[in-house]
Amino acid sequence: MIELFTTGSPAHYLGILVTLLAATLGSIHALLHKRDPRSAVLWLGIIWLVPLVGVCLYLLLGVNRIRRRALSLRAGLEPVRSRNSTHEYTLEQIESMLPVQHQYLHVLAASGTRIIERPLVSGNQITLLQNGDEAYPAMLDAIRKARTSIALSSYIFDSDAVGMEFVKALAEAVGRGVAVRVLVDATGTWYSWPPIQRALLDSQVPYARFLPSFSLWRLPSINLRNHRKLLVVDGQTGFTGGMNIREGHWLSRNPPHPVQDLHFRVVGPVVSHLQEVFAEDWRFTTGETLEGPAWFPSIDSSGSVISRGVADGPDEDVDPMRWTFLAAISAAKSSIRIATPYFLPDPPLISALNLAAMRGVRVQVLL
Repeated sequence: MIELFTTGSPAHYLGILVTLLAATLGSIHALLHKRDPRSAVLWLGIIWLVPLVGVCLYLLLGVNRIRRRALSLRAGLEPVRSRNSTHEYTLEQIESMLPVQHQYLHVLAASGTRIIERPLVSGNQITLLQNGDEAYPAMLDAIRKARTSIALSSYIFDSDAVGMEFVKALAEAVGRGVAVRVLVDATGTWYSWPPIQRALLDSQVPYARFLPSFSLWRLPSINLRNHRKLLVVDGQTGFTGGMNIREGHWLSRNPPHPVQDLHFRVVGPVVSHLQEVFAEDWRFTTGETLEGPAWFPSIDSSGSVISRGVADGPDEDVDPMRWTFLAAISAAKSSIRIATPYFLPDPPLISALNLAAMRGVRVQVLL
């Protein structure tokens, strides 16, 4: 028997009530949690123009579940901070640390301290490494000389010739008694076949995958990935930048798909900031806390560079990278140079760059 619900039936009014309630609650959530007004307006349109279906789409694709999960996992836990990151500089100290010609940047330094919640540290040395030709030999050499610990995080870790060199070096370090932790994004492991985790497992290298994304219940977070590229050896020497681990970056080997990029070798107290970020990601993924002198040793001054680590991600209450960029652009007096493979600035960033150009700052963007 087929039952028809007329416009005056209780079921009809109940359906209208449920639709309105769902749309209202979805709209309130979007207005409260979407920081980008364009995103909020887009979701409001979908929610109201496609009743119920729009709400389901918002719940599936519009809610930042990684932030909620991160906050849940970190509830009651303090951020990982080493003793190298506990000293707070006053505004006067920051100004005195800067060269005379750059003392106007103390305002940027003060803003960064409030935005990032990590202090500026002096005594660092940072070396630019061009492509895998310079970066990979330096990284492999550091791994082979490791004595206490190795922390490696990469979005893509291919199982090609370069990837297997890293696996071999890591396995040898494990054999020497070095504490090794490797964190690879779950999506990034599928850029080559077979996935690198097979080689890591066979070599008995401790590893974890960040947010495995191929089960149905994790599908909504498939686009929320860990793109960090970090290597910290003995808590003393760090590498970070734009390069994943794949042979395309080693140009002298004539890879089929060459990619140019930059990496940096970092020595000095700021290495502890890199280690802190890795330790937080590792704890988020595995629940294990990395602590003690093997991971966070005392670090002596190694140079004259003043720097700090900036961690960014979808689980942050604010967007520290975005605010830091805005502060830096507003402080610029002569030039701004941006090199990035992806340039999708939001309106505030575009406005800041336009204002900088209007006041005579030379703005250059390399894509």
